[in-house]
Amino acid sequence: MAEQHLSGKCVVIAGSSRGIGRAVAARLVAEGASVVINGRDGDVASRAAGDMRDRGGVAVAVAGSAADEGVAEALIAASIDGFGRLDAVINCAGIAEPEQSSILTMSTADFRAQLDAHLLSTFELARVAAPVLSRQGHGSIVATGSAAAAGNFGGTGYPAAKGGVNGLALALAADLKPHGVRVNVICPGGRTRLSTGAGYEAHIRGLFERGLLDEFTRDAALDPAPPDYVAPLYAYLVSDLASEVTGQIFSAAGGFIGRYPAFEPAFVAYRGHQDEPPYTLPELHRLVPD
Repeated sequence: MAEQHLSGKCVVIAGSSRGIGRAVAARLVAEGASVVINGRDGDVASRAAGDMRDRGGVAVAVAGSAADEGVAEALIAASIDGFGRLDAVINCAGIAEPEQSSILTMSTADFRAQLDAHLLSTFELARVAAPVLSRQGHGSIVATGSAAAAGNFGGTGYPAAKGGVNGLALALAADLKPHGVRVNVICPGGRTRLSTGAGYEAHIRGLFERGLLDEFTRDAALDPAPPDYVAPLYAYLVSDLASEVTGQIFSAAGGFIGRYPAFEPAFVAYRGHQDEPPYTLPELHRLVPD
């Protein structure tokens, strides 16, 4: 029997009743973890938890959106009260942006829904879990970002929310490192109900035609690997094997794993403010790259 790297650990996984989150839960169970399953639909979440138990794991379900502070609190309580401990939280919760939406069509309500589903759910889960993990001096938080934060996959609310997730996670990593708590982000790619269908395929082809995606990215987006290929990275980041890994943003899809570079400015120009005037607009026009 293969070694189980999460034996005895208890992990909350928001957004784990379907898709990538469910694949993550299955991998954690296979590695010996007890899991708290979560989804907006209570019946679907309960069935997912039952599937984990059928696999020989220990699992309970909590229904609702992790962006709701009461649900986030219930998720953490389910682990502590039900399993006696909390070792890690993972957020895979999210929703798709309305089809073909852009700043020209998106409503304020739809934009806020994106922020709630992705960014606020990450915050609420961390808000409740961080004090618990900090008091015990160890633990892991893994958020789910997206390459869409770069703006080349279209949309408005989704990339904004995912960019917020990246920034929030890096700030949390800095805040919590002295307390022994690690925080990382995965920007995953996997075949789910959000990345299949005629509408999705037309969207990807349209982005390619507009020059936002290259051929490699287009083809990868049109033929995503099963989410089981992404799940091991989530499991690794909550394991003790990753005890030195924090403040990182990873990309993972199929057999590909990447790491985004640190957010640092590239040099453009410099002049001292003590003895030189501010730049003129013509000077900036000469200095700023196209």
